[in-house]
Amino acid sequence: MKTPTPRKAAGSRATTLPRPGGIVSSSHLVSPRSVELSEFEFGLIVAWNAFSRWAVRCMAAAGCPDLTITDVLLVHHLCHRARNKKLADICFVLNYEDTHVVAYSLKKLVAGGLAQTDKLGKEVFYSPTAAGEAFVQKYRAVREDCLVKSLDTELNADIGELARLLRTMSGMYDQAARAATSL
Repeated sequence: MKTPTPRKAAGSRATTLPRPGGIVSSSHLVSPRSVELSEFEFGLIVAWNAFSRWAVRCMAAAGCPDLTITDVLLVHHLCHRARNKKLADICFVLNYEDTHVVAYSLKKLVAGGLAQTDKLGKEVFYSPTAAGEAFVQKYRAVREDCLVKSLDTELNADIGELARLLRTMSGMYDQAARAATSL
């Protein structure tokens, strides 16, 4: 692997350029130890924004035009495995740190008739309404037609491997965040 080439920038501060062919969004963060990490982070940023845009527009095509990406993720998660879910469990599974963001979104889904609550003792459990489930099924149909149909199934093994890598990197970023918090 070719390492980044140092160069002098304005103000005579040395910066590091990515290796040729490396596409990054923050060249000042590129480390000679792992140019690939910067490439991964840029890919992650671009992929997250593209996925968010897709999910929101797919849900709009399914008939719910006013949902944010958090709303879309939550309505899908509420339908997952047909089990009622607590706020803390939803945040844990989806790796949301800010429970107030999820709580606000859940209130919005309840007010919009896509989710409902059940109170058992002190615990509040969330589940989809019939309307919420119907919109998720419409989302699935749009997803099949617009995305899955155009997918080259020979990429499925690579997609599975990438999904495992993303979960591994998620753990590394979580650990690094804990370490940074203790500094």
